[in-house]
Amino acid sequence: MAEQSKNTPEIFELNNGTMQVKISNYGATITSLSVPDKNGKLADVVLGFESVDPYVKGLAPFFGCIVGRVANRIKEGKFSLNGVNYTLAINKPPNSLHGGNKGFDKKIWEVAGHKKDGEKPFITFIYHSADGEEGYPGAVSVTATYTLTSATTMRLDMEAVPENKDTPISLAQHTYWNLAGHDSGNILDHKIQILGSHVTPVDEYTVPTGEILPVKGTPFDFTKEKRIGESIGEVGIGYDHNYVLDCPDQEKEGLKHAAKLSDGASSRVLNLWTNVPGMQFYTGNYVNGVVGKGNAVYGKHAGVCLETQGFPNAINQSNFPSVVVKAGEKYQHTMLFEFSA
Repeated sequence: MAEQSKNTPEIFELNNGTMQVKISNYGATITSLSVPDKNGKLADVVLGFESVDPYVKGLAPFFGCIVGRVANRIKEGKFSLNGVNYTLAINKPPNSLHGGNKGFDKKIWEVAGHKKDGEKPFITFIYHSADGEEGYPGAVSVTATYTLTSATTMRLDMEAVPENKDTPISLAQHTYWNLAGHDSGNILDHKIQILGSHVTPVDEYTVPTGEILPVKGTPFDFTKEKRIGESIGEVGIGYDHNYVLDCPDQEKEGLKHAAKLSDGASSRVLNLWTNVPGMQFYTGNYVNGVVGKGNAVYGKHAGVCLETQGFPNAINQSNFPSVVVKAGEKYQHTMLFEFSA
């Protein structure tokens, strides 16, 4: 199966008897994730498509995929590293977004291991990014492993090693969540707590200005659980901002608590844990009439993305945590998705 999947986009399943996840080797993309509500009723809580075709045809606005080599925006698609200037594709004018024209989300990854069911089902993907791909320096070996670690918990481990040159690396998992069910309408009534008391404010093109500002007293304050829609009208078309994650005392498996998302009707809750400094909180502002699974039509705010990441445009902001990984060193990014009802 791994042989065949080297160049054929496919969908693989993980099922531990409680939750079921479908993941494609195209972009290491979560296409479906079903978890029970308070009555044990399963619902698919991620936006997506039934087959790989719409992903390959570019109809998904980054639904469910892993984006890289550098997630989010790089200002004007330019940066310099070790005295060399690099130019990237301007695929979201005037900036470069999510790795360029053909980022990691639009590549077929190799399946290096897959256990469909039983105890701790998992799938491991490998991708080799060539030197100069999308304008980035150096070859990079990337692995991503999704594991169902308990009845209603999924863990994602992303690793990347630059082989011969220093390079910026910041991967993100871009799933759009709707805990009421992917076909249930918008997420404005979901409640969220974000364990970040600062944001990196942005310019008109959604690139951070370099400032780090407290959220207290602003519509960006989700330090206490709050309805997503409560103040969304005060932030333009919606939230699309990087939160500086606090380092709370509470840890799980060496990870810090990033966010708690909940849906009242189903009582489903998602707690997200991570080891990276930032999280893009994005409310699906640009989703517009996408026809997904079961002919569900996804409109604006149909899902919410919680993309843990390095800070956007960090390569050009010396006061942001560095996203440069030195040749031979290892980038490690873990996300723990803990569901309950």
